[in-house]
Amino acid sequence: MSVSLILLPLAVAAVAATHGATAGRDREGRVVCQVQTRMRDETLLAAALRDTDAVVGTDGDAITAEWAGVRASFRRGEDGVWAAHFTGEVDEQRAVEAVRAIDAAYGRQVQRAVLARLREQAPAAGLRLESEQVTEDASVRLVFAVEGRS
Repeated sequence: MSVSLILLPLAVAAVAATHGATAGRDREGRVVCQVQTRMRDETLLAAALRDTDAVVGTDGDAITAEWAGVRASFRRGEDGVWAAHFTGEVDEQRAVEAVRAIDAAYGRQVQRAVLARLREQAPAAGLRLESEQVTEDASVRLVFAVEGRS
């Protein structure tokens, strides 16, 4: 089976949803549907795919991911929107679930990158990390002290 998904940025997806974007078929009879996502960065996408236990390969403008019986090829269109084409033992529901899992892993990758950047840049901004707390919903609370002020 073959399924193609259009991975819409969240802001675009909200607009598309109000216009009734639904699943359909392309000229070749493949299932094509749109899925909300926040994925933009190729490096973070590849890391997120690895987090889902995929074997990941990159080839110029494409990223491939392979799981047991399923292969996905991710390509970014001229408009910057990613498209994923799934082949193998996959149907529309499994492809959408896979993209949602990848999107969740991508969110965790973004969070890690932002936290690392904050920790790295804080001293240059005159800040010292006082405490860090991870909450039940995996959000992170950082408390910084301003250096040199009483």
